[in-house]
Amino acid sequence: MRVLVVSNQKGGVGKTTTAISLAAALVERGQRVLVIDLDPQANATSGLGIGKNGGGIYAVLLKELPITEAIVHTNLDRLDLLPSGPDMAGAEVELVPVMAREFRLREALRSAGAYDTVLIDCPPSLGLLTVNALAAGDDVVVPVQCEYYALEGLAQLLATIDAVRQRLNKKLEVLAIVLTMEDRRNRLSMQVIDEVRSHFPKLVAQTRIPRTVRLAEAPSHGLPISVYAPGSSAAVAYGELARELEGRMKAREPLALAGSA
Repeated sequence: MRVLVVSNQKGGVGKTTTAISLAAALVERGQRVLVIDLDPQANATSGLGIGKNGGGIYAVLLKELPITEAIVHTNLDRLDLLPSGPDMAGAEVELVPVMAREFRLREALRSAGAYDTVLIDCPPSLGLLTVNALAAGDDVVVPVQCEYYALEGLAQLLATIDAVRQRLNKKLEVLAIVLTMEDRRNRLSMQVIDEVRSHFPKLVAQTRIPRTVRLAEAPSHGLPISVYAPGSSAAVAYGELARELEGRMKAREPLALAGSA
């Protein structure tokens, strides 16, 4: 089981859309996937057509409910969800006095079941919830919007990832920076792409996600883009991204084996 953390403390960068769309694309490639909605806004939950009720991830983190009892099935075969809801609003504060608070999610995932990939949709912050995700993860996927201030906060996120790697999770790595909301007609969008690639040439994914109306509409229908508009440019792009990230993960496996020898 590979745990991918989708994180960026900057809001509005396509983080939840990427988590949902990438999950569905991996399912289409034959994987069994679990999405964990760690964001109190619960957008990944509603984006997969599930109601924002109590329980779910809150009960797992703070009530020690077994994760298998909180997971729900979505309308897409082989895609499951650990939902978020209104009770997550105070979870950040409630975690503060809890023993081993940074490892609550990692411990819960030990009994998650036979998933090929787990995708964690983080809140737009670097608080305890995101630290829980990073402590539980194998790799981080960072969506970055192709607009002005794209690099703002990215250095802070990478510093947080490095701190978590040193103190809590030695295996954690950045898998890819994913450029989202690309508009090829916009000169600024193309300049941002060049700027991000110049700063992080090895981390930036080759696949870029276009800004499309269909992609913006999909969450309101509770469907990932590959189901809502399977032939759209965004659905095709997320399919290509899934293939590219699978390749990156496989390329790292021999390194991991060598490191453990």
